[in-house]
Amino acid sequence: MKPKEFFLASGVIFLAIFVLHGLRVIFGWEANIADLEIPAWASWIALIVSGYLSFNALSLGGYVKIK
Repeated sequence: MKPKEFFLASGVIFLAIFVLHGLRVIFGWEANIADLEIPAWASWIALIVSGYLSFNALSLGGYVKIK
């Protein structure tokens, strides 16, 4: 896999995670793993981290221009 393809793939995956966590925050969806309920503040942290990783991956691949 070429580096540009890798950055695109990882950027899109992190972008999907970003969107799903954003939707969870907006609509108040519950998230459970077995009997453990994941608090909403964890999605805020995941939203920030996945947005950062997606932006960096896409900018390293040349898909997002930084001025």
